[in-house]
Amino acid sequence: MILHKLIFRYLKHKDDEGFYLLQAQYTMKWLEKVGVKLGAGTKVLDLGCGHGIFGAELAKNGCLVTFADVENTVVRGLGPIDFRRTDIMKDDLVDLGQYDLVICANVIEHLRDPRALIDNAQRLLAPGGKLYLCWPNWLSPRGGHEFSPFHYLGPRRGHLVYDRLAGRKRVHTPYVTLFPTSISGILKMLRRNNELRILRVVPRYYPEFSFITRVPILREFLTWNCAILLERC
Repeated sequence: MILHKLIFRYLKHKDDEGFYLLQAQYTMKWLEKVGVKLGAGTKVLDLGCGHGIFGAELAKNGCLVTFADVENTVVRGLGPIDFRRTDIMKDDLVDLGQYDLVICANVIEHLRDPRALIDNAQRLLAPGGKLYLCWPNWLSPRGGHEFSPFHYLGPRRGHLVYDRLAGRKRVHTPYVTLFPTSISGILKMLRRNNELRILRVVPRYYPEFSFITRVPILREFLTWNCAILLERC
């Protein structure tokens, strides 16, 4: 479990590089624990890489990492990187090539229609390749990102209440840069893709309590960040 460490880090330093580094390192350990190969020769795509912290850690582990996002905001100091400018909603994903592992962390909640990714994800995977998908679903404690927990007042009202009370700039706006998602909805989309097999569904920050994700409704509130590991059939 890493949730308590993340909360402590966030309270002290907000969501700095160290906050995301903790997540990346913990996730890598979990992936190796469930049998995903991470090391020399493993081709990895960090899709929607943001600052590239996850991909950078994988590269340190010997993986051959490609970074992809709508703009290059990868942190400095990583040295030469393979960056591909990609818009998941508009571009043909097949142009990115095929990989042994695709990481898509905290991305789908920012997509107006996640089916654009889910229906074509297998095209990014080599035979037997794995897809690691994680995101904070809307009803989780962090579903509203920086205006949580006001998102529980609804996507039309919660962020406006936050604005009035917080008095500081907000990054995300519902239905503009942040879209309500549910675990059940994403699982339903994934199960329609016959070329992907669901291997694991766990709470990202406490995967040892994976039983939570098997309980409808309850999982929407108790899974802070849902992580799904898939394999190309």
